This record gives sequence, structure tokens and C-alpha cells, in this order.
Amino acid sequence: MADHPNATLLRNGYEAFGKGDMATITELFSEDVVWHLPGNNQLSGVHRGRDAVFAIFAKTTQLSGGTFKIEVHDILANDEHAVALTRGTASRQGKQYDSLEAAAYHISNGKVTEFWSFPGNQRLADEFWS
Repeated sequence: MADHPNATLLRNGYEAFGKGDMATITELFSEDVVWHLPGNNQLSGVHRGRDAVFAIFAKTTQLSGGTFKIEVHDILANDEHAVALTRGTASRQGKQYDSLEAAAYHISNGKVTEFWSFPGNQRLADEFWS
């Protein structure tokens, strides 16, 4: 069975993120995308607009010295939503991050309009990114 178009959109987005291809991600995100990152760390909060989201991506790269990686396990999608099951890894200041995660997306007219992150271990995420 072929992937739903929104699953393909996210697969393309994760591939572009892995390559640092912000031009492709720009095309996949709405200009007013809203990015929800839980917890109590330097990345936490609600980030509004593509520029704010890209600033979080840059901060993630800076904090991890470019070691942050996302491995996609599966993506499930319908006409309005998608869920990505992933594994995030990174190293920073002698600490290791390795967490199974879920991410929920709202997608409209072929663009990501909103994102919610659900780390498998929020305490680990807070300790790592603080």
C-alpha cells in the first residue's frame, strides 16, 4: 500500500532535516507554523512562525554540536494529521540523549501548520537540553 501524501510529506521533511536542507523544509512548513516543545529546557515553549522554528532547529544543532539525529520508525497519516514515531539521539558536554519519541502534526493544504513533540522521557530531555 502506498503512503498517504501527508506521510510522504513528513518523510521528505525528516530526510531534508537530516541533510540540513532548509529550502525543502521551507516549502513543507506554512509561514505561520506553530511548534510546541514540552518541558523545562532551553528549547521548550511554543514557537510561532517559520523563522522561530528554524531558530529552534539552529539552537538544537548548536547545543548538540551537530550531533542531533532523528531516525524515523514509522509515520501514520490522514488528510489532516500525521504522527511520526522516531528515535532522537545526540551528545552534548559528555551527556548522551537517546529517546523514543512521538510527534503529532497538523497538515493543511500540503503544509505543516502545527507540531507537538512527545519525548518518551521528558526528564531526560530536560536534563540534556538544559
